[in-house]
Amino acid sequence: MPLVVAENLVKRYDQLTAVDGVSFTIEEGQIFGFLGPNGAGKSTTISMLSTYLDPSGGDALIDGFSITREPRKVKDIIGVVPQDIALYPTLTAIQNLRFYGKMYDLGGEELDHRCRELLELVGLWDRRDSRIEQFSGGMKRRINMAAGLLHHPRFLMLDEPTVGVDPQSREHIFETIFKIRDSGTTILYTSHYMEEVELLCDYIAIMDKGKLVASGTLKELLAILGEGGVIELEMSAPECPEGLEAELGRQQGVTSVKQQDGRLVISSKNSAHSLPPVLRVLEGSGCEVTHLEIYKPNLEKLFIHLTGKELRE
Repeated sequence: MPLVVAENLVKRYDQLTAVDGVSFTIEEGQIFGFLGPNGAGKSTTISMLSTYLDPSGGDALIDGFSITREPRKVKDIIGVVPQDIALYPTLTAIQNLRFYGKMYDLGGEELDHRCRELLELVGLWDRRDSRIEQFSGGMKRRINMAAGLLHHPRFLMLDEPTVGVDPQSREHIFETIFKIRDSGTTILYTSHYMEEVELLCDYIAIMDKGKLVASGTLKELLAILGEGGVIELEMSAPECPEGLEAELGRQQGVTSVKQQDGRLVISSKNSAHSLPPVLRVLEGSGCEVTHLEIYKPNLEKLFIHLTGKELRE
């Protein structure tokens, strides 16, 4: 059963539409990934789901409660770990957690127990009395995550939680995320790092310019490019002769043919079997191939295929 159902979410700022009609569902217990470049609308979507921003249109239900009509009830269910560090640098790690815990009406032994539990979860109990300003970027992000978990949220939103962290801290954050998921918490994870989304997420939504351009499991998304691989060709002529795309599409194993920035991108069930007939068709049409590349599907190539640009542009 879905814990989160978003319907046609829109956020406009004067002439800019930051989120443009985004709809999705997140199943309970799932790690749901938003993948897209900076400025794609991921953080704005989180801000609406967390009731920090009012949508310009659409709505979302979190555990059946509307983010527009029942924001107080939504806030009891959610936890948010923002991209920016939301900690007081001159306070210690445990002082920060106690401060935020009191904002959630926690106190006494319950709060002390929860602070210890979370500091152990993120591997920083031994640094509990160190000031935040003495921590590395990765350690700060781990405390940031602990603060978002104090009140046992059913739905946790993590906005680019590994930006600027060292590899060791990144691995620790990944381990923590899996532990949080295994404890029963549903997670929304945003990133522009493909390898993170591939590793962590059960379901992936690709965003660009405020829109969802594709969504599915990793296997379903990569199948868009062809399960067996992709043949990418550059030719001396900028445009294909009329009828060439249709002819290429009829060749053995070919599932799609697309012209993109002067290149032909051909998806195939088996690129090794499809390549010879594809080259014969091109030779017969008088097209000179100047560059040829064969690769397995991945999220980077899929993003280029869907949007025409690199993910980090």
